[in-house]
Amino acid sequence: MKILGIIPARYLSSRFPAKLLKTIKGKSILQMVYEQCEKTQSLSKIVVATDHEAIFEHVEGFHGEVLMTHTNHESGTDRCAEALKLCGGSSSFDYVVNIQGDEPLIDPNTIDGLCSVLDNKIEIATACFPIGKLEDLLSPNIVKVVKSERDQALYFSRSPIPHIRDEKVDRWLLNNTFYKHLGIYAYRVDILEKLVKFPVSKLESQERLEQLRWLSNGFKINMVEAPSEGFGIDTEQDFERLKQFLDKK
Repeated sequence: MKILGIIPARYLSSRFPAKLLKTIKGKSILQMVYEQCEKTQSLSKIVVATDHEAIFEHVEGFHGEVLMTHTNHESGTDRCAEALKLCGGSSSFDYVVNIQGDEPLIDPNTIDGLCSVLDNKIEIATACFPIGKLEDLLSPNIVKVVKSERDQALYFSRSPIPHIRDEKVDRWLLNNTFYKHLGIYAYRVDILEKLVKFPVSKLESQERLEQLRWLSNGFKINMVEAPSEGFGIDTEQDFERLKQFLDKK
């Protein structure tokens, strides 16, 4: 099985511009992600797909592999589709894994665990982790997922799902397991080529979650429970928390 690991690395960010180039102890967030990917057992090739010369030169500076892609991609999935073509297309790989460039502490075991379920039948796979705090369950910034008995995604939402009708909200975590969605995806290469051809769906535009476009069009998304939660950098506050966490280590 040949699996291409792609790290989409967009320069602009509405909440934290150029965040991927922010450094801690001499390493950027992006370099940390790349080095975590290098620790995996399952990726046949790792490449950064960017839209900006500064990121391109930075990745070359730490001897990573990098591709320049168009600036008009609306999602990491779109950027992955272009990067796949630049890496030889669907004849060169079986799956593409989309790894978030702002997850500097991503567990290599999360990537390997996701790849371990890929069997050429699975269309799309992604990861989740149990929610342990009520504030996370109620936060619209944390995406929740409900999965079936067969570990396939039923729905993703920024709202707390499922709704437990006959129980007070502050007791929900005591009576049910809720899952946080982790933004890593594995796409079978032929499916990736199809995904980018669909227009934005109504549910996607309402929740601002691209995976709802895939569910709306009948694709199956398999869920894999990750061994750890990860640490996404969305704001300057997140970056400061990361620095404090690494200082304690």
